[in-house]
Amino acid sequence: MSDMTQMPDKSALQRRLPIIVIGVAAVLGAILLRDYLSFDTLRDNREALIEFRDANYVLAVLSFITIYILIVGFSLPGAAIATLTGGFLFATFPGALYNVIGATIGATAIFTAARVGFGDKLADKMETGSGLVKQIKDGIDENQWSVLFLIRLVPAVPFFVANLVPALVDVPYRRFVISTFLGIIPGSVVYTSVGAGLGEVFERGETPNLAIIFEPHILLPILGLCVLAALPILLKAVRGKEGI
Repeated sequence: MSDMTQMPDKSALQRRLPIIVIGVAAVLGAILLRDYLSFDTLRDNREALIEFRDANYVLAVLSFITIYILIVGFSLPGAAIATLTGGFLFATFPGALYNVIGATIGATAIFTAARVGFGDKLADKMETGSGLVKQIKDGIDENQWSVLFLIRLVPAVPFFVANLVPALVDVPYRRFVISTFLGIIPGSVVYTSVGAGLGEVFERGETPNLAIIFEPHILLPILGLCVLAALPILLKAVRGKEGI
């Protein structure tokens, strides 16, 4: 009897182990790696990085994408610096493409860990629940594509949150991957282009303006994309009121 009662706990622990490892790695990374995954590190090692890229381009690309995946997948500090590095080493294009690939794979790793650990059971509880929780679940289900693109496009939504929420409401893998890949392109292109101009920033002894995404000439087009993503939700709401 005691063995049977212990099996569910062990099974639950095994399912949640990946997301626990990610959480522990995120905490340790914030403590131990913050000073290393920084703009100063990039500035101090820029010549060595360029030399390595020029001598081993394919290996440099594969190494960069792998490091980006690890940073995002384990929620380590330095994702913004990694994006700048992609632009600095590989220009706006294909640097933006390498950044998007690394970010998408890393995000999918977190999504998978959260879904395996908590997603299915939580989604079942939300599906069989009632009241506000059920309404939230139904609202997301009815507008999954729009919601997924919105949480990627809105700069104020933390990347980690945008990876977890879809897992907890049982979003299909295909929708998550597609919406992540396409939804992060605007922001990635902006920061990659900033990274592509780091040579001049280094020469002036300055630091890049990471708040550039909130400047009107950049923010307004992104907000326009947000409105387009939200349009199906608004239309459904209007039609619903008309039908009452």
